[in-house]
Amino acid sequence: MIRIFIVDDDQFLGNLIKKAIEKLENVDVTHFLSPVECLNNLHLNPDIVSIDYLMPEMNGLELMEKIKNYNDNIQCVIVSGQEKLDVVVETYKKGAEDYIIKNENAIVNLENSVRNLCKNVNLKKENETLKDQIIDRNRYTNILGNSSAVLKTLKLIQKVEKSNIMVLVTGQSGTGKELVSRAIHYNSPRARKPFVTVNMGAIPEDLIESELFGHEKGAFTDARDRRIGKFEEANEGTIFLDEIGEMDPILQTKLLRVLQEKEVTRIGSNKPIKLDVRVIAATNKNLAVEVKEGRFREDLFYRLQGFLIHLPPLFERGDDVIMLSKSFLSDFCKENRIQPVTISKDAVKAMMDYKWPGNVRELKAVIERAAILAENGTITAEDLVFVND
Repeated sequence: MIRIFIVDDDQFLGNLIKKAIEKLENVDVTHFLSPVECLNNLHLNPDIVSIDYLMPEMNGLELMEKIKNYNDNIQCVIVSGQEKLDVVVETYKKGAEDYIIKNENAIVNLENSVRNLCKNVNLKKENETLKDQIIDRNRYTNILGNSSAVLKTLKLIQKVEKSNIMVLVTGQSGTGKELVSRAIHYNSPRARKPFVTVNMGAIPEDLIESELFGHEKGAFTDARDRRIGKFEEANEGTIFLDEIGEMDPILQTKLLRVLQEKEVTRIGSNKPIKLDVRVIAATNKNLAVEVKEGRFREDLFYRLQGFLIHLPPLFERGDDVIMLSKSFLSDFCKENRIQPVTISKDAVKAMMDYKWPGNVRELKAVIERAAILAENGTITAEDLVFVND
């Protein structure tokens, strides 16, 4: 799908252009009445933008400059009544792919120009796909998406998976931090060894030390038996410390010592146990801010951040929203033994326009609910219930 923006403050002319370009194959066209509206929606990653030269807030060249600063790969066409040679030359110098003069043939000329640009965009996407085939997607089947953000993440996983360096995975809740951590482990030399998950925010404070490091029989009230901790359980494998930003400051000190000494001592024992464990931590917090405000140890922060992988929010992943939706929908229909359900064009637009504060986790919930509400086997925009509605 090629995403095209039309920016024209003339409602009538903008609609005419939109209707003409919508005749092209595999395009999604949006008309904006102002440059600011366009700029506020650049996160949707348009491939082509048609820009009216003369608008009240800023002229077309100023808007094109801002678009190119955001992403120089976006193809821009200027539509103008100006026929002066110096204006045309300046437009091309600043990066425009084409310059359309407003006359009786303007819409036909613009349609032809956009058709040619679509061919260029498709060719570029094909080349990028071939370039990215060095990533063996069969090894990362649980990480869906073809956006540049996902491909960048897969490349980072490939670079780090064979080493033992500590990894810190950051990103908003629901962006897939555990999926990335599992991908690192199961493509590493430790793949046949344990992958142990600990949610630091879900364990009561009075139990977390025992949970992580274990205890001896009689070490405290109710310690009726010896228990190995999560670090011992993960020995020779990987321990995934989820929501590391929730860890109590006192426990942070003890964790730092374990990471430095590569050994753990059970509560109630004085005998250290040597460890060979890879540590992957994850957080939805900005740990640099947590350090600055005294809630997280600076030395632990730097030790954890051996190799950083940041996961972008879903709304920055473009068409991945639709790919994920179709995958969730297919799985849901199979699991619940219901007839396949499709997604209407208006529902696709609504999902692409939504910000997804809950990210992939929210998308899955919205799609599954919509599948139940859908009539005649098609999800419409009315079937989508968003958190922010």
